[in-house]
Amino acid sequence: MTMGNGKRRQPTLSQLRAFVAVAEHLHFRDAAAAIGMSQPALSGAVSALEETLGVTLLERTTRKVLLSPAGERLAVRAKAVLDEVGALLEEAEAVRAPFTGALRLGVIPTVAPYLLPAVLRLVHERYPQLDLQVHEEQTASLLDGLLSGRLDLLLLAVPLGVPGVVELPLFDEDFVLVTPLDHWLGGREGIPREALKELHLLLLDEGHCLRDQALDICREAGREDAPVTTTAAGLSTLVQLVAGGLGCTLLPRTALKLETSRSSQLLTGYFADPAPSRRVAFAMRAGAARAAEYEELAAALRAALRALPVRVLDGAD
Repeated sequence: MTMGNGKRRQPTLSQLRAFVAVAEHLHFRDAAAAIGMSQPALSGAVSALEETLGVTLLERTTRKVLLSPAGERLAVRAKAVLDEVGALLEEAEAVRAPFTGALRLGVIPTVAPYLLPAVLRLVHERYPQLDLQVHEEQTASLLDGLLSGRLDLLLLAVPLGVPGVVELPLFDEDFVLVTPLDHWLGGREGIPREALKELHLLLLDEGHCLRDQALDICREAGREDAPVTTTAAGLSTLVQLVAGGLGCTLLPRTALKLETSRSSQLLTGYFADPAPSRRVAFAMRAGAARAAEYEELAAALRAALRALPVRVLDGAD
């Protein structure tokens, strides 16, 4: 018989949220700040959860907070419960009305300045009730944000090859070679990739996927090493370094017009077909409640990008 079970007290979401925060930070002050709760309230919530469950979750010492063995096990369960509650709220919001509420979009720095105008115009004209919130970060940070639920949708270069992440391809775009005025490849067409073996190539800082793509292109061209003596945090600085005669760089076609218009000391070279290229896509969590919305948004954006120097893909690519 299970008499009495109906009267057993249930943990509250506030208690679970407090416990998960402490489990992640192992510090009461940091955990309280992370979830916007006062430290006494946080401590009280965790104590109340321990009493409700009849289990000691934390080992409190004067110096630090540790999870008990039971706390280690139950923290995983508690986080899963909160994730499911978040998914429930997201599902309810999606059912109430598509393309309303907040959409937290993460974008990499080598895409943001060149595609955001088209994205923002599309959202303004077609989805005026959508509260688009843009976060520009590097790929690793974006993926962490997507998988943790901090971000809803990403706009970045693929393939990612990350379990639990679904890619919605948008377009492919070629890379071009940007050189100083007096460079022997400046303004040429049909440049063989092998020419990259001899160039002093300027790259972005580590962490940018465009840097990794440039190094991959060099390796494909037969260049084993690409000694890097000068790097930049953004494409604008990179192009100014080229204009100053420090070397050459690779730019995606969508960035070319904006970045090279700032200097008269640059020339653009085009590679022979097939030119080195990158693929840009939306990325979402597998099973996302708003997956149908994201797929519709991807289709609408593909249509809006046809005026750009890219090869727009259909959803099957």
